[in-house]
Amino acid sequence: MSDLRTLAPGLADPSHDAQQLFRAILDAASHPGRIVSLPSAPAGPGALSSAATAYLLTLADRDTPVWLASDFDRPEVRNFLRFHAGAPIVAARAEASFGVVAAGTPQPFDGFNLGTDAYPDRSATVLIEVPDLQSGPMRHWRGPGIADRTSVGIAGLGDAFWDDWAANHALFPCGVDLVFTAGTELCALPRSIAVEV
Repeated sequence: MSDLRTLAPGLADPSHDAQQLFRAILDAASHPGRIVSLPSAPAGPGALSSAATAYLLTLADRDTPVWLASDFDRPEVRNFLRFHAGAPIVAARAEASFGVVAAGTPQPFDGFNLGTDAYPDRSATVLIEVPDLQSGPMRHWRGPGIADRTSVGIAGLGDAFWDDWAANHALFPCGVDLVFTAGTELCALPRSIAVEV
């Protein structure tokens, strides 16, 4: 562990802030496609956004290993997550409960735990850092938690990404869940949601 004085600060009021953040994250997960602003999201270490930082501080712990793509696999990020969340950092995607990748990461959710038919809840959640959640090409999302459909314009994702998502969705009830993060905002895409052009 590096000198603790170099660590970025975590939640200002851990008990209160974690409760607020948990409610906001739950709102996003319950309403796929809804852009949720996270209250009291701390500044992230390294290239990690405030939203991704807040998500991991709220949900990661010593029992939920985290895998970091090369954009985020830096000492300041690893030390921050180990110290503030107690989360182990793993070298293999298959070992992770949470993954953090950038929008341009090739095959961003390949290799993560997909769960099994008996235990689909054991699949990984992958956080994808994107430029923003509104200026990209509109895609139409359908599925549980959405009345009819919702249109979402996540920036920084190409057609190949959405082809990969269709293959992941086809594995339901298995498959990874995604959370898109940008600045202090996030948007959830559970494996149960179909995405159409």
